[in-house]
Amino acid sequence: MSTLFTKIINGVIPCYKIAENEKFFAFLDINPLQKGHVLVVPKQETDYLFDLSDDLLADLIIFSKKIAAAIQLSFDCNRVGMSVIGLEVPHAHIHLIPINSEKDMNFSRPKLKLETTEFEEISQLISSNIKT
Repeated sequence: MSTLFTKIINGVIPCYKIAENEKFFAFLDINPLQKGHVLVVPKQETDYLFDLSDDLLADLIIFSKKIAAAIQLSFDCNRVGMSVIGLEVPHAHIHLIPINSEKDMNFSRPKLKLETTEFEEISQLISSNIKT
């Protein structure tokens, strides 16, 4: 059975896509901790991040680095934090979150409620700042 993220990758479930290539897909988290919170996933369905092959894991980090750079250009933040929790959806994924302090990555905090137009604007902003 396809994971939620595979359904998003395949267009069955809509998303606010940031970028994709033949191996990876990046999209906005619809329950973000901060504006610009992005999820990066391999297209290959693998539950646990560290079960990915070494090459795929390395390529995922390199793909994520480009997305993180675009997030940093898009938002006033000190850093882009990266988190791997892996319990919410059984599909390996990385959270990229613009942060100014460690508190900005506290997943127990209430999530932001954004309007569709805000998600669209954020998606377009980050996408436009990706350097190829």
